[in-house]
Amino acid sequence: MAHPKRRVSKTRRDKRRTHDKLTPKAVTLCQNTGELHLRHKAYVVDGDLYLHGKVAIKGYAKVAAPAAAADTDEE
Repeated sequence: MAHPKRRVSKTRRDKRRTHDKLTPKAVTLCQNTGELHLRHKAYVVDGDLYLHGKVAIKGYAKVAAPAAAADTDEE
């Protein structure tokens, strides 16, 4: 089993750990719909899909997974 030859100093250890922190997700309030959403991502409001504050798809509905539909037919 590997063992360090020398003790790692606190400074060296802390330099390595500086990148281990979490950052909060970038959330924005849409000016057109007033909804909170992740930046640069599409979001659904009242059945419509919005992207960059504009309606991308009217009457948007998620497509059901085909595997789930196949499981219910077998019974």
